[in-house]
Amino acid sequence: MVNLPSKGTERVKAGGYVKFVNTAMFGKFDSPWMVENMIHNRINFSWQMSDNMSFNAGMRNRFIYGDFVRQFPGYEDLISNDDGLLNFLSQTISSANSSILLTTFDRLNIEYSNETFSVTAGRQRINWGQSFVWNPNDIFNAYSFLDFDYEERPGSDALRIRLFPNFSSVVDFAVKMDRDNNITAAGLYRFNKWGYDFQFMAGIIGNEDIAAGAGWSGNLGKIGFTGETGYFHPQNNFRDTSGVLIISAGLNYMFSNSLMINVEGAYNSFFSNISPDSFTDLYYSPLSVKRITFSKFSWLTQISYPVHPLINASFASMYLPSLGNGLIVMPSMSYSAGNNFEISLRAQLFSGEFQESVKEKINMVFLRFRFSF
Repeated sequence: MVNLPSKGTERVKAGGYVKFVNTAMFGKFDSPWMVENMIHNRINFSWQMSDNMSFNAGMRNRFIYGDFVRQFPGYEDLISNDDGLLNFLSQTISSANSSILLTTFDRLNIEYSNETFSVTAGRQRINWGQSFVWNPNDIFNAYSFLDFDYEERPGSDALRIRLFPNFSSVVDFAVKMDRDNNITAAGLYRFNKWGYDFQFMAGIIGNEDIAAGAGWSGNLGKIGFTGETGYFHPQNNFRDTSGVLIISAGLNYMFSNSLMINVEGAYNSFFSNISPDSFTDLYYSPLSVKRITFSKFSWLTQISYPVHPLINASFASMYLPSLGNGLIVMPSMSYSAGNNFEISLRAQLFSGEFQESVKEKINMVFLRFRFSF
């Protein structure tokens, strides 16, 4: 992050990164590989206009080229999709047979804040999740745990008002509109009791569902304990239809040698309503809060350990019983080559069934170089 010259209380900051990501997808090791390359640049900008007023912007630029663009039907539409009210903030600069250049502002907002309340208007991240992997309370900005390369997560075109009754509680209200003029609006109350942060939320999601949920985070002794629950009921034919229940809960523990273990499970009754034909169909399907899991029941275990001050290794496995005892194995290793440069290697190895007795195996390996500025 670079601090630029300023006057008085005004302060301007700018920073970002450049990444190169190579992705290889294959079934068996000796079968044909599909290869995609991406140059990914991000620029973050903030301007503290006064003690109470700030302006924030985040710009994401991606140049993608390779087999995915050429061989996956609808791939360009999928990765360029922006369903926000301000969808003109996302543009396809160029598109060819095997390459595409995209740019988007996923943050563009102005905020007023003081000790008792804050108001933020524009494209922003609204994160109501408490769990590590699956977040049924995150109704504004649902995301996939497998999308590791988008740390900032998508934003919403929204108005958000937060009230701070005291140092340990917040009343949060947000409303967003998408490009079809559908409105998602909800309120959340978070407070601290018995050493836990509790939250309750309720609202509407577009013209589809009425939503209600709760979440918590705290400790069982030295073990972290987090969870969320969400219930989604169709607005139409309210009495004649049933709703969707999603529950997630997890435990995490860090040993004295910095070995970290995280275990989380989720239940999603909505999975019974979808019938994916393949792993890529499931992996790249449009994401919503009701589609945050790949199975009716899901389980994840993750272990991470700093094997060296400059090297961190992790191993995760996701068990998906609904996909014929499907499994995603996710090993990774990252190396900090300098204060601003990182090299990482990771994989997502899937096996499961989408048709009875028909086993599918998809392996994806990612090599990433990242330079921050």
